[in-house]
Amino acid sequence: LAGQPELEVVSSLAGRVRTPVMPVGEARVGGFGGPDGLAEWLRAEHVDAVVDATHPFAANITDSAVSACGRTGVALLVLRRPGWHPGPGDDWHLVPTLAAAATTLEGLGERVFLTTGRSGLAAFAALDRYWFLIRTVDPPDPPLPNRSRVLLDRGPFTVDGEREVFLAHRIQVLVTKDSGGAMTAAKLVVARELGLPVVVQARPPAPDARTVATVEDAMSWLAAL
Repeated sequence: LAGQPELEVVSSLAGRVRTPVMPVGEARVGGFGGPDGLAEWLRAEHVDAVVDATHPFAANITDSAVSACGRTGVALLVLRRPGWHPGPGDDWHLVPTLAAAATTLEGLGERVFLTTGRSGLAAFAALDRYWFLIRTVDPPDPPLPNRSRVLLDRGPFTVDGEREVFLAHRIQVLVTKDSGGAMTAAKLVVARELGLPVVVQARPPAPDARTVATVEDAMSWLAAL
């Protein structure tokens, strides 16, 4: 979006990653202070439109955008990549929360590849019978499982690279979130190849806002405003 000369774009990053990949153009890092703070900023900056391109699990940020745009009359579009769906050969176990994912591990395997991000790892901290490979972009905060190793890495990931990780660490079960998109889907391909179970946290409810799946659709929406 920032590459379009007819648009004045400000990208807002939540600040969850210590060294984010910065977008082109003007950017700000950090929250607004909830929907009230965001509404105040939208008015002060005379914003015409908001494109919420946050992670599918960043429900609080999306809720703030819906509320702030609703009270200020600013047009809102949610850009949300489609979720994943199990295919032939997949052994998926859908759960609503990471706490449910922790209990679902029973009987699935004892060497777990945990790719759910830095938040919510406390749900697995007391599971001493399992060994966890925890992959995050930045070092996670405690509590962590006693039997675990942290792998710091950032996508996109390839099928060959993911296969090497699975085999090197003798992974028996994958735990992930339905973040969607191709950048992190290689691990699902490898789990299918190896016949391994996958515990998938389902997405939170969709926001009450117009939603598109591609940047091209978002650009068309902006052009029509």
